[in-house]
This record gives sequence, C-alpha cells and structure tokens, in this order.
Amino acid sequence: MASRRVFLQRLLQLSSLAALSQAFPGYAAERSQAYPFTLGVASGSPRADSIILWTRLLADPLSPVPLAPIPLKVIWEIAEDEQFRQIAAKGEITALPELAHSVHAEATGLKPGRWYWYRFMHGDAISPIGRTRTTPEADSMSNCKVALASCQHWEFGEFAAHRHIAAAHPDLVVFNGDYIYEWGPYDLKHPAQARRRDIESFSLSEYRARYAQYKSDQQLQAAHLAAPWLVTWDDHEIANDYANDRDERLDPRFIDRRAAAYQAFYEHMPVRLHQPVPRGNEFAALRIYDRCDWGRLIRFHILDARQYRSYQACTPNQRGGSSMVTPAACSDLRDPTRTMLGHEQEQWLTRGLSKSTARWNTIVQQTLMAQCRRHNTLNSATNTAEYKIWTDGWDGYPMARQRLLQSLQIAKAQNPVVWSGDVHTFYAASLRADFQRPVSADNPVLGAEYCVSSVTSNSMPQEETDQLVQHNPHLHFGRSDTRGFIIADISENRMQIQMMALQDVSKADSGVSVLKTFITEDGRPGVQTV
Repeated sequence: MASRRVFLQRLLQLSSLAALSQAFPGYAAERSQAYPFTLGVASGSPRADSIILWTRLLADPLSPVPLAPIPLKVIWEIAEDEQFRQIAAKGEITALPELAHSVHAEATGLKPGRWYWYRFMHGDAISPIGRTRTTPEADSMSNCKVALASCQHWEFGEFAAHRHIAAAHPDLVVFNGDYIYEWGPYDLKHPAQARRRDIESFSLSEYRARYAQYKSDQQLQAAHLAAPWLVTWDDHEIANDYANDRDERLDPRFIDRRAAAYQAFYEHMPVRLHQPVPRGNEFAALRIYDRCDWGRLIRFHILDARQYRSYQACTPNQRGGSSMVTPAACSDLRDPTRTMLGHEQEQWLTRGLSKSTARWNTIVQQTLMAQCRRHNTLNSATNTAEYKIWTDGWDGYPMARQRLLQSLQIAKAQNPVVWSGDVHTFYAASLRADFQRPVSADNPVLGAEYCVSSVTSNSMPQEETDQLVQHNPHLHFGRSDTRGFIIADISENRMQIQMMALQDVSKADSGVSVLKTFITEDGRPGVQTV
C-alpha cells in the first residue's frame, strides 16, 4: 500500500525537472535545485469574485528537509482557459520558511459562476494545473454538484475515493474533518504496530510531515485539482477526542500542541483567513468556521465543533476524552450551559440562518447529530430499559443540540440539511427538536441529516449498526461495512444524495457503485428513499 505511493512519488520527481540553477541570493530566492511542487496544488473558499489558491514548496514529501531556510519567490496565474491564453489575474507571492513555504494567494476580480484554471511557478518549475470555479452571482439559482468526504487514515487503505470524486466533476468538494490522523506513520502489516498509539504527532514539524505524507498521494491530489474545496477540521488533525484546550492525556501543555496542529492545518489547506496571519501560539485561536453562498440556491454554514466546546461529560478519572455513559447516571448531560460550538459560534449560526434567503441551508459539521442510543438493556432492579450514549458526539451535548434544532425552528430558514461525518458510517436521518417524542404538529421534522462514511477509516460491524437503526427510528438507514463518499446534486426543487461505496478500500484501482440514493424535496423536510 505505502510502497505503491512511494513509487508514484519517486516517478513524479524523476519526470520533473532534475535540477535548476543555484538559488538566487536575494531576499526571496527565485529558483530551487529540486522540483518544488510535489504536494500538488489546491483551491478553496470560493466567492463570486475570488478564490484562494494554495501550494506548498517541498522537494520530497517523504523527507522533512525543506527546500531552503529562506523566502522563496512564487508566481501564480489564473486563466479563463486551460492553455492560459486569457489570464484573468496573476501575482507574485513570497513563500516563507516560517510557514513551511506554503502559499495562499487570493485571486480577485474574477467573474461569478464560471470555471478557471490556475498554476504556480518558481524559477523554471511549473506546478500542475488546477481547475477551480467561483460561486454564482447573488440571485442565481443554478444547480450545484458537491462531493462530501471525511476521515482518511493513511494506514487503513488507499485513497481511491478521491479518484472517483475527481471523475465525478463536482462543482465543490466539502471535507468535514479528519483529513489526517495524528497517529502514525506505522505499518499495519506488522501485528506489533497494528494498534500503536505511541507513534503520534506533537510538534509542528511532525504535523507538517504527516500532511506532506498524505498530500503525496496522487489520487488525493487529483481531487484537489478537480474543484475548489470547503474544509473544516475534527479531532484527528490535532488529537483524538480533544475538547477545547484539553486532550485525553490532560496534558498541561496541550494548547501548544493545538497551536502547532492548527498552524500545520493552515499551511496545507486552501482556507481563507478571518484574521491577520497568526504567529506561533497565536495559531491556537485560528478561526475556521465560515459561510459560503452558492448564489441564492445554497448557503453552506461550515462549523467548528472542536475548538470551543465544553469538555466531555462524566469522563473517567485522570483522563479526558469520550466514554460511554448511561444518561440517568450523568447529570452533566443536563447542564444547560454546556456547548458544542461555543456561545459565540452558536449566535453566529443563528444569525446566519435567520438572515439567509437561500433555498437550501446546509450545515456542514463533524459528527452525527441525530440521537443515537446504544446497548438497550433491561435494568432488573427497576424493570426499566436503559441505554448508553457516546459522550464525544452530539448525544454528549444534548442541551446544545436542542438549542441548535430549536434555532432552526425559530429562524425559519428554508430547507435545513445537516451534513455529517466522523463516525465512519453512512446514515440518513430525520431531525426533530425532541427525539423522545414521535413526530407531531408541535414536534415536527425540522430537517434531514446525511452522514458520510470514511475515505479509509475503519468502523463498527454492520450487525451493531443494524441494532442502532432498529433502536433509533429516526435513523432511516445505516451502513458501516463500506468506505466511500457522497455525491449531492442540488437544484431548486430537491437535494439528491448518492452514497457511493468502494468495492475494496485496500486497492488503489477500486471500483465504486451507488449504495443508496435519497432525496429531500423543497418544502418537505426529512429523508425520502428513491
């Protein structure tokens, strides 16, 4: 698995310029001795008149050695044609060693609702050509095709999903967390390493190396070349099950680790900053939540459910992170002050929903929002049914979830749909303010939720998922035995969701097929099976 990727990476380097002239001795070196665009290029955070263009200059993705510890001069161009005869915008930018020679160029003055092609140049080296597009003009109702993906652990499979995403020619790719895993690299072929958690990223250089490893994958690069991305993070870009400024280890220095991980995320993603470029530990407060309007058809509300959340409820002694608890035995779950998004982001979301004129309001966030009771058993002492919930998901923040769902009712935003990931399982669910009561006039279905499986990461046995669907009637569908992605085709009248399943995640040339198709119709909240 990994050897195939190494071979392809070496082939890429050999097919590129073998050597360039000596580095220019000025402030920003104009040339490098090795081909610098081995991590590919990407675009993201589209607007009607602008787009963020990204690359990082690095000679070898599998070596942490930078090109040079000096600033490097980079030229970028964006054109209306693939041959670059009609240049729409261009500029010069300095790739700083303090930011791992990453580049975030904002191309402005573009036309709404059209495709563009872009590239970078450093000396005689020319990057791959990426394809991107702007969002439509404000009143447009033009259709949109979106690929949704999540959770790609390098060691657990090939990134074949991204080849199929590129082949689908989406208008947007939405990635809602766990782009990297902080565990690794390790070799699953050796049993002693199969469950290693001691090989883990803690420092900025280690996170950078992990991103470079992932971005060396040619199929992932292809998905970035195909369309602009909207991205957010979950826990594994930083540390498993972290909450706010606390990790599982209760490490008193965790905020330093979070700053390093957030900086590496910024250095490797085509994201638009809402603040001046941070320095050092200032990255610990990097804002990632954002909105993107696709004309008047869709408003994407892209959330951060990690940085601002309350600590998980009822954690075991001397440890942070998640656990399985019986709600009756965990009074913290009923604390109305606990939050998943932080109160400032909650208010930001409510305002965005209230002011939205979009036909569809799509909430992009990390983990399953619908209630998911587990392990129903009978308490012989009380003769009552008991169940457990997982405290890292929305079940662990029921009051915050109730506030969010009630805000959907109050805001009266059209057609709210939640897109989720994290749990490595395809789910389709109907959302309502009170999951304990049946649907009624005062407890209506408020929206649909579609949860994407993982690109590679493992999940629970299908038998357990079948039990969850059986015990939670608002879960209409669940499949944990396959990896894949979602293709969403959105028009004025409906959102069609195709759950795409890989045939074999261990094979780079895996085929793909439609596992299940659902639709949500305009003005008719909830999930309908096709």
